[in-house]
Amino acid sequence: MKLLGILLCTAIAGLAQLPAGYVRENYTKFEYRIPARDGAKLFVSVYVPKDVFTDSKTYPVMMMRTPYSVAPYGLDTYRDSLGPSEVFTREKFIFAYEDVRGRYMSEGTPTQLHPHNPAKKGPQDTDESTDTYDTIDWMVKHVPGCEPKFGMWGISQPGFYASAGMIDAHPALLAVSPQAPVTDYYLGDDVYHNGAFMLAANFSFYMGFRPRPEGPELPARALPFDYKTPDGYQFFLELGSLANSEEKYFKHTNPFWSELIDNAAYNAFWQSHSIWKYLKGIRPAVMVVGGWFDAEDLQGPLRTHKFIEQNNPPKTNMLVMGPWTHGGFARGDGDRVGNVNFGSKTGLFFREQLEFPFFLYHLKGKGAGKFPKAWAFETGTNEWKRFEQWPPKAKPMSIYPDEHGALSYTAPSKAAFDEYVSDPEKPVPYIGHTAQGMRFDYMTEDQRFASTRTDVLVYKTPVLDHDISVIGPITVDLKVSTSGTDSDFVVKIIDVYPGDYLDYNAPTAAGPVNPRATPANAIQMGGYEQLVRGEPFRGKYRKSFEKPVPFEPGKPDRITFQLPDIAHTFRAGHRIMVQIQSSWFPLTDRNPQKFMDIPKALQTDFIKATERIYRGGADGTRIELPVVE
Repeated sequence: MKLLGILLCTAIAGLAQLPAGYVRENYTKFEYRIPARDGAKLFVSVYVPKDVFTDSKTYPVMMMRTPYSVAPYGLDTYRDSLGPSEVFTREKFIFAYEDVRGRYMSEGTPTQLHPHNPAKKGPQDTDESTDTYDTIDWMVKHVPGCEPKFGMWGISQPGFYASAGMIDAHPALLAVSPQAPVTDYYLGDDVYHNGAFMLAANFSFYMGFRPRPEGPELPARALPFDYKTPDGYQFFLELGSLANSEEKYFKHTNPFWSELIDNAAYNAFWQSHSIWKYLKGIRPAVMVVGGWFDAEDLQGPLRTHKFIEQNNPPKTNMLVMGPWTHGGFARGDGDRVGNVNFGSKTGLFFREQLEFPFFLYHLKGKGAGKFPKAWAFETGTNEWKRFEQWPPKAKPMSIYPDEHGALSYTAPSKAAFDEYVSDPEKPVPYIGHTAQGMRFDYMTEDQRFASTRTDVLVYKTPVLDHDISVIGPITVDLKVSTSGTDSDFVVKIIDVYPGDYLDYNAPTAAGPVNPRATPANAIQMGGYEQLVRGEPFRGKYRKSFEKPVPFEPGKPDRITFQLPDIAHTFRAGHRIMVQIQSSWFPLTDRNPQKFMDIPKALQTDFIKATERIYRGGADGTRIELPVVE
């Protein structure tokens, strides 16, 4: 790791904020309305280095396509910086920002994400792949100083457009980086996780993300939603059934929101928006980027990388996973999430030593051009590691719930069960303090508040006598029953810190924590129960996400699924904990615990249910960890 340390120091030393007016002084701005093949005009802001005109220089292009506006508009207004980070601005490229079809200044029908059209495309058949192709083709022919060498990047929904752009790519598109990309809204990205609706995040987002009004004028920026209370838990509890959201707040004025709750199963609507299944035979070099603590699109980058790798990948198909929240790699130091400190400025390292060299090599031919299959930051040990396959080869290790809240490494011979009552009127909160909506750092939250609840089952190993490195997806195999006809089951993997643990890197006004003189505002990490990974599963989808089936009350059944990949070392002296519960509110919506179309449930449909987790015997509940030596 010495080389990484040297590179990181170089990155930090080399990063300096751009002086005011730098972009205006070094670039000339143009605005174009580029015709797509069906005649729709797509609005693009283009920034060209001034030496194109003074010294006849030429440059490759860095392009982003976005539904969130390419503002500022007007030839006299400039961005403060260009590209993924300031180092790109200084290096000099041509930078292009495009409003996607139907958004802001681009013509076309507004929709949330245009489905990909895999059929042979005629003059009127368009999707985001053809719009990208047409934009690049026009720019190569018309933008001054433009070399036929393009790179694309985008975070979140712009990451979806980056993924779409590399399908049937224009020959000039050489490198693409989908970052925290929306890849399948239903299968683990923003909207549904294993059939459970991600309530708090989507409610907040779609209060502001709406179709543009008719006419050429720009839509007014939506005001932040006023919850009228700091307590999101209470707000959403008083909302009642999800059906009330339309009548109380959305008023049937946002079709994007209506689409979410009207399509609760993995039906044709969601499947048509699943971009990952078309990522075959990709020609541009690819660098997919994601964060281990991305509360919105954790699954997207993992699924994107895996599918490309399995379907005739390009020479460079690299995955980068770091200790970041949604898009956290693009801003800030990246040295912590919530209370957990990672000991280095991971965001700076990514921007300077991973992202920039990727585009610099593929667009300008500078650098060695040697890229591993994956760069992953391993939490626990807090180290960057290179891998030549992802996930790396691992030895499966099963852990089993046992009596008295133990986690055993061998299956208990005695079959038994633990039970709890799940009450939709008193759902388990997802964090232990008051907050509005979804906190973006909840994925490292201390879980001690949940350990004390009677509707949460808690199991933990003895104190570890050696490090256990878990890298890859975690398999959950539950044997359950419910007294209802539907129930959710939430599984959380937790790292329990020793009681005498001291976080010497906790930021305080007085500097690092001194164990003999702890400042009042220091973070006390002794006994901390750090969430490492957690996911809900809506039980009626245990057979199929397309066709839900009810439980037979009281009859044992199985739920088997995978938690998204982790790269975490449980250190010697720590414990591994598993928590199992049936609500996670208001992170996910409440299950009425009746088999029904949940978004249309009435308040009277919500009932208590007795949930059982069966352990031991030949087919009891188990968790399988991919352990890497």
